Formats: sequence, structure tokens, C-alpha cells
Amino acid sequence: MQRKTFIRIGATIAAGSVVKPLTSWSQTARLKNWAGNVTYSTGNVQYPKSVTEVQQLVKKLDKLKTLGTRHCFNTIADSNRDLVSTRDLNKVVSLDTKAKTVTVESGIKYGELAPYLHKHGYALANLASLPHISVGGSITTATHGSGIKNGNLSSAVNGLEVVTADGSVVNFSKHKDASTLNAVTVGLGAIGVITKVTLDVIPTFMVRQRVFTNMLLAQVKQNFEKIVSAGYSVSLFTNWVNDNVSEVWIKSRTDEKDHTEAEFYGAKAATKNLHPVIAQSAEKCTDQMGVPGIWYERLPHFKMGFTPSTGKELQSEYFVPLQHAVEAISAISRLGKQISPHLFITEIRTIAADELWMSPCYRQTSVTIHFTWKPETAAVMKLLPIIDRELAPFNARPHWGKVFTMSPKTIASRYAKLDDFKKIAATYDPKGKFRNAFLDKNIFSVI
Repeated sequence: MQRKTFIRIGATIAAGSVVKPLTSWSQTARLKNWAGNVTYSTGNVQYPKSVTEVQQLVKKLDKLKTLGTRHCFNTIADSNRDLVSTRDLNKVVSLDTKAKTVTVESGIKYGELAPYLHKHGYALANLASLPHISVGGSITTATHGSGIKNGNLSSAVNGLEVVTADGSVVNFSKHKDASTLNAVTVGLGAIGVITKVTLDVIPTFMVRQRVFTNMLLAQVKQNFEKIVSAGYSVSLFTNWVNDNVSEVWIKSRTDEKDHTEAEFYGAKAATKNLHPVIAQSAEKCTDQMGVPGIWYERLPHFKMGFTPSTGKELQSEYFVPLQHAVEAISAISRLGKQISPHLFITEIRTIAADELWMSPCYRQTSVTIHFTWKPETAAVMKLLPIIDRELAPFNARPHWGKVFTMSPKTIASRYAKLDDFKKIAATYDPKGKFRNAFLDKNIFSVI
């Protein structure tokens, strides 16, 4: 018999209670994104606590954008009119143990969902390096995680509940219409306000994390696929100085090989926990040194209770087909002297292919080359076109939520389903209620 577990987080709502009227508008100090490099263009921010309140807002407003945990480094979620935050839509709705799915409100953070799943014997197959990000925001931008056999976070989506432009609640399901779900999951905020997400889950598992230091870049080029296949999730960190990789992080399930060797392709086993930026304290990082831990305490690089990464920074990232990984890494390494003065660190990871129309991994297993930049906007914006040119032969796709300068026509040429996506977006939002300057430029203006 199907068993479902239901929980509520927060105050209990009395049965039969009536939804409160929406509060009046308040012009507040303008919010910034997580890193502080984007100031949103309006202070009109609403925080609905129910799907009904979202519907009321959508019906009332002519233009709006949805905010998650504000971790995008560009203006994909910006609006000069009105913003609707999913911050208070943060509950677990149900756990279906027969279907092996969990349904959550879209504003819940992975770091809040994960302990609940583990408590009930389940896990997500993949997590990003930060547990601080929301489920809804992550999937709509195809934010990823790591693992040559692991799909990005969006690939776990089994169903969506979305409030579309006329205020209707539309449910998309893998079982009812997988093709349409593939079309709208990485929706870039253009389909509507995601209010609930159903995710596939797997049995919970434990992970060990080992770090090796100072691997020659030549070893990476000669043995790339062997290196990135050495664990459940593998990350390579470099600042492109001295032709080496400063750290290799191998995250392995405890039922897989444990890398206890003193050397790994010439890199030395670390003798203490490390931060990806080796000069920084490892206090905020998840435990290493082969100590087993629950999946959500090892798959991210950073602990939930700490400000992740470096704090004030810029981020860019490019997805390159796996078969071009070594060529792409070599191309970026030739820019080392230009890049390194403005860089905290680069992370190189792999992500499995998926069927999501607007995912950078659509039908291609990818290597990602990620740049965590110092907060030097002018210098970074000059470097990005140079990086674009170096990666052009490999049809690189930029991360939707990070800083890029690639032209809309170039991006369009790398998404086979772009025209189909625009048609389906117009079906649910015919007047462009959810569009903004970012989407108009990079998606809808492209012919």
C-alpha cells in the first residue's frame, strides 16, 4: 500500500482557515544578490506564504520576476517593477515512498530539505557546492553539482506546480507529459512562478571526501577521464599558475573505492582539511580526510551554517562537451597570466547529459570550467570576451545564472530547442509578464 509522509514546517494552520488579504505595497531598501554585485532595480518585494497569495499577486501585477535565494550573479531575476520572493514558501509537502519522490515548496533550501530526507531514509542523487540555494531557483537555472554520471539538480525534477501569467495553477508531470516537463523545467523564470517541485529521491548513503594537492596540469590532460571518474563527484581546483592543479577533491560513496593512497596521479594526499582557495580557512568547508559523513554533509563543498565560498566575488562558468575537455582546459591555461591576477580559483567538474531543453547539458555530458573572480567587475568584463573566443571552437554554453558576455546569437546557435522553448513560454505567458531585460536580450530577441 502506498505510504505518504506529510510534514509542515513552521506554524500550524488551522483547518478551514481563510487566506489573509495581501498586504499593501511597501517600497523598501533595494535588495542585493548574495555576492553584492547586483542591486535589484526595485524595492517592491512581496513575500507570499501560500499558492493562493502567489495567484493573487500574479493576477494583480503586469510585470514581475521571482526571487529565490538571490544567488545569481547576473540580472536574470531582476525587475524594475515588482519582485515576488519564494522565501516563505519553504515547506516539505509530502514524501511518497512508493513513487520515491518528495514534493516541496520551491523556496526551500537544499540544506533544509536534506536532513529531512536522510531522517526518512532518502537522499538526492546530487547537490551543488552550496547547500544554501533554493530548490526552485536552482532548477530553473540548471545549477548543477558534480559527477560524470550525475545529472544536474534539474534532472531530478519529476513534477512542477507553476502559477502562470493568468494566475492559473498548472501542474507538469514526468508521468503525464515528460516532453513538456523537459521543456519547462529549466524555464529561466519565463514560464511562471514555480510554487512546488517534486523531486526523485534515492536511498540515503554515506560519502568520504579525500583531497590531493599539486597535480601537474600535464597529468590532467593525459588522464582526464580517469581522474574525474575516480569518485562519485570529483572537482579540480586551479588558479592557472605554475601549470598545476592545486587541489583534487574526490567524494566517494562508502560502498565505492576509498582513495587511501599517498599519491593520486602525482598529487600528494592532504594532511589536513583544506579550502578550495588554499590560503583560506577550511572551517567553513565540509569535512575531508576520508571521514565518512551523510551525503549532504560531504557532497557540497561548504557547510550550511557558514557564509559559503569567499563571500564578495563574481562567478562565471562554461559548459563544454566532455570530448573537448582537454582542449578547452589547454585553451584556458594559455590565458593563465591574464586570468590569475583577478581570480580566486577555478573549479573544473563534470555533469551527465540530460533531456532538459534549456539545460547547458542538453544531450551532452559536459565538463564545466568555473571561475570565482575577485570583485573586480571592470577587469572581469574585459576578460570574459577573451575566454569566449578561446572556448568558441568547443561550442561552450555559459551558466544561465552567472556573469557572461557571449552574444545572444551565439548562445542561440548552441541550443537546438530554443525556438521551441520560446513558443512554449509564449503559451503560458503570451504578454511577457515574466520577461525582463535579461530574457528579452538573451532569449526572446534572437531571430
